[in-house]
Amino acid sequence: MYLCTKTYYTIYSMNMKIRTIVLSTLLIIGFSTTDNRICSAATHQSSTPVVSTRQGRVEGIMQEGTMGFLGIPYAKIERFQPPMPVDRWQGVRPCKKWGPQAMQPVNGRELSDDEMSELRSCVLNVWTTDLKVHRPVMVWLHGGGFDSGTSAWNPGMQLAKKDVVVVSINHRLNILGFLDLSAVSEKYKYSGNVGMLDIVQALQWVRDNIAKFGGDPSNVTIFGESGGGGKVGTLLCMPSAKGLFHKAIIMSGTILNVNNREMTRELGKAVLKELGIDNEHIDRIKDVSYQELYQAGQRAMAASIGTRRPGTPMMWGFGPTPDGETLLQQPFQPDFPTLSDNIPILIGTTFNELQRLRYNREMTFDEARVELERTFAEETDSYIRAFKKAWPDCTPQDLLSIDWLFRPKTLITADAITSTEPGNRGATRKAPTYMYMFTCRSPKSKGSVHGYELNYCFNTLNLARQDLPIVPEEDQHLADVMSNVWAQFAHTGNPNINGLPAWNPYTPKNGELMVFDHKCYILNNPDRELQQIIDRHCFKQLDEFRKNHQ
Repeated sequence: MYLCTKTYYTIYSMNMKIRTIVLSTLLIIGFSTTDNRICSAATHQSSTPVVSTRQGRVEGIMQEGTMGFLGIPYAKIERFQPPMPVDRWQGVRPCKKWGPQAMQPVNGRELSDDEMSELRSCVLNVWTTDLKVHRPVMVWLHGGGFDSGTSAWNPGMQLAKKDVVVVSINHRLNILGFLDLSAVSEKYKYSGNVGMLDIVQALQWVRDNIAKFGGDPSNVTIFGESGGGGKVGTLLCMPSAKGLFHKAIIMSGTILNVNNREMTRELGKAVLKELGIDNEHIDRIKDVSYQELYQAGQRAMAASIGTRRPGTPMMWGFGPTPDGETLLQQPFQPDFPTLSDNIPILIGTTFNELQRLRYNREMTFDEARVELERTFAEETDSYIRAFKKAWPDCTPQDLLSIDWLFRPKTLITADAITSTEPGNRGATRKAPTYMYMFTCRSPKSKGSVHGYELNYCFNTLNLARQDLPIVPEEDQHLADVMSNVWAQFAHTGNPNINGLPAWNPYTPKNGELMVFDHKCYILNNPDRELQQIIDRHCFKQLDEFRKNHQ
């Protein structure tokens, strides 16, 4: 299990730490410089854009040919309580810079309250090119699991030029968003899911206000990558979100959340024990500093439900929990409830995702086989044969570097929601599912890694300087294609565009897969046998969990 388990959360944690450090620096240097430059440019125009929302007027800035409104508050919050609509304000509220990110662990310098805040982080951003139209809306949910992240990672200016209105949000994360105290006090009945309820509140804000920004509240697509894809899947299981969105894009998001009510209630009580707070004085938890609260949460996990080991192919702890009311079930286990039957879904992965890449060394197939035996044992030769059948031009390095986490569960979920066999979700679903794989590789890492596709979907290759200091024409063409596909899906629920091969809805029989690369093409069930082998060997811990919690 070494190769398929040890790397996931180690690499994931490193990536999140790096992104947080970079973001912290950008917030002070890069983004503030950009904001100042844009604001300075805007002052030379006759006016800056002003929109009247239900809460009051907001003033934006001009950003790369779009109107941007940054840091609009959509909810007021109290610790561990569901969000509430914000109060009205007088005058015009400047919305020209990123709002605070949610509280989360950061390395290095301490962030100011303008950069990271507990009570002021429920903010959203809007990009549009025309206030007087009625365009589809795309609501972006950032990655970082349910623990970290910010909407500032993925600006939406270029995607908004595809005749859509783009919205991105910040919301409560980690222990502030998902500490379940429902077993202790009715007052905290919803505390275990307030981070997701924040997103529902943001979607309600979109419903009530987005028409003033040129958006159509009756045509909203939610989309997200990694933890953001998990949030999209979770919204598909939330009754309060029904009717607030109409299409869903799940990008590399099918890591399984195995939280159940028993686990999260046990964790909530363990946190109180760590803090020395009894049930009669539970409100004292409101006065605990964030750092003390977060550290108590980590100790409580170790003492109660257990801490996730590096590479664990599932998540638990401070994340959404099914309670029969707020959240009906966990997504991808393997399907969604009937309330999502009318939602078209676009779902996919990258070729390498979070697997440790082996492209930096020469290797023979025999050498690869030796390493593969640690994971696949007696099925190693079957794995190699299935791999070569799926990807005939593969290298020995590919055998060790391909994704072993997201693709197997993505395939299982797609099968479950499209199969018309009695008892499967596809027997009642009325909306199509489309599947893709992103295989374009970074010239630096030689891999198509977790999140590498984002600058293509957002058409922001100018931000990918580490991988593409000079953007090749073929990469820019792929970015144009993918951003057009994402926008087209938001328009119609059908991702087909001119210039691409015909792309049919996925079924277990056709296994239809659009491959996005410098040349895009269709495959049909290319790797089903391969993914079944991977699923048998790389998810043994998940199998053990399910066996013990039946």
